[in-house]
Amino acid sequence: MTRSIISEKFSAFFLLCMLCSTGFTADKPNIIIFLADDLGYADIGVNGCKDIPTPNIDGIANSGVRFTDGYATHCVCSPSRAGLMSGMYQHRFGFEHNSGPERFADPNFGQPREVPTLAEKLKGAGYATGMIGKWHIGFKEGLRPQERGFDYHYGFLSGAHTYLAGRQDNDPIVRNGQPVKTTKYLTDEFADEAVGFVERSKDKPFFLYFAFNAVHSPMDENAYQDRFPELAGKRKIFAGMLTALDTAIGRVMTKVKEIGQEDNTLVIFYSDNGGPTSDNSSLNTPLRGFKAQMFEGGIRVPFVMQWKGKIPSGRTYREMVMGFDCHTTALAAAGIESGIGFQPVENSRQAGSLSHGALDGVNLIPFINGKQSGRPHEQLFWRAGQQHAARVGDWKLVDTRIEPPMLFNLKEDISESKDLAATQPDKLKELQSAFAEWEKGTKPALWVRQDGRTEGIATKAKGKATSAAGSRIQEALKTADKNGDGKLSQEEYPQPAIFKDVDKDNDGFATREEIQAYYQARRATTKKE
Repeated sequence: MTRSIISEKFSAFFLLCMLCSTGFTADKPNIIIFLADDLGYADIGVNGCKDIPTPNIDGIANSGVRFTDGYATHCVCSPSRAGLMSGMYQHRFGFEHNSGPERFADPNFGQPREVPTLAEKLKGAGYATGMIGKWHIGFKEGLRPQERGFDYHYGFLSGAHTYLAGRQDNDPIVRNGQPVKTTKYLTDEFADEAVGFVERSKDKPFFLYFAFNAVHSPMDENAYQDRFPELAGKRKIFAGMLTALDTAIGRVMTKVKEIGQEDNTLVIFYSDNGGPTSDNSSLNTPLRGFKAQMFEGGIRVPFVMQWKGKIPSGRTYREMVMGFDCHTTALAAAGIESGIGFQPVENSRQAGSLSHGALDGVNLIPFINGKQSGRPHEQLFWRAGQQHAARVGDWKLVDTRIEPPMLFNLKEDISESKDLAATQPDKLKELQSAFAEWEKGTKPALWVRQDGRTEGIATKAKGKATSAAGSRIQEALKTADKNGDGKLSQEEYPQPAIFKDVDKDNDGFATREEIQAYYQARRATTKKE
């Protein structure tokens, strides 16, 4: 897409937003989205946490609604955040993997300009827009927060950062692109900035996107952990990190109340993915799995919402919702309904193409209020390279690609402990078909995560992004690939005897992903033995 075409589309879009926002009145709501990082499902009080109080997060739930089946759009940080900012499955535009550190990231990394952010839409509708914290969906010029609709950004661009003041970091803290020095524990510093933005924006509707890096590693010790003498090790540090996060939310909510806007503010809190239990001691109980997996522990997350006077308080909502629903719900709250400039995705996108303005997210307010019957979603899907999942009603497909596809009934088995694939083959095929149909509307991943070990291995072969998780596999593939098509036939494969085991989809070729999955499975089997 050329710059002129993109510019024309944005001009038309912002003109529409300005027309929609003409005649702004004080009852236009403020919008706050708090996004936690790597927080486990069972790490907030209303979801059963016993050892770490989270009164401010719980307060949002108690004043509004708790979603039992709230999902992130991905099992890792960066794609999940792109799903929120775009309002759609990030796979629609090839955003499927993390970046790795900025200095090693693939040049394609980022949410493309032709996919507008929530901030760009709300700014066009007359909102003051501020972002505090972790961005992680674009490094290059034109893709940074202050260039994607945010009037103000204070935070960092990459995936992780030290919390300790005075420490050097490869990814600096910036204020609208300019490096600054921190003087406090980072979560506290972010809270100061968020409160300041709310105070400065009190005379007009505002959108605050407070994207925490807590409770993501590094596990930096902090003063808050001293409140938990009964805990030890990582869990104690984690408790301090979570307490800092909850305290920051409380400070922002207090400021909203001070400026008289508590009843006029839509507030949403959720996590970008499930907890990585071994890394930060987060808890996903009673769910199976953790971050980077397609089991519930990797994608089902704490999810609460408040809008006093607009949605009932103390509500528990048990239908499935997704992170991109926050996007559409915010637009609806701002008076920009999906039907005004934004079309439902199923009515506006042909398979494999991206229609400007199309959304996968749903406005949740009518469902919460009981004004709209049925479920916000009958189906939800996830994909991360060689693994994927689908949920259709109460049924869940999990395909790790290194073991046979699994089928679970979440209504009866929330812990995904009983695989029903063998006894329910027709249901398994139904979900596999649903996923295959959804996948037609996606694009191949435009990059893979890169770091110091894998820098520069991502290349494009005949227009398709290919990469290696390990340089040895990549080099072996390159050597054996006589015709340069990026995959190996049985004749090209160095070990013909195992070719059928490697070629999982039986298409007569072994791809880099299939080769990698085969050897990962072998390593896992060896460890068990």
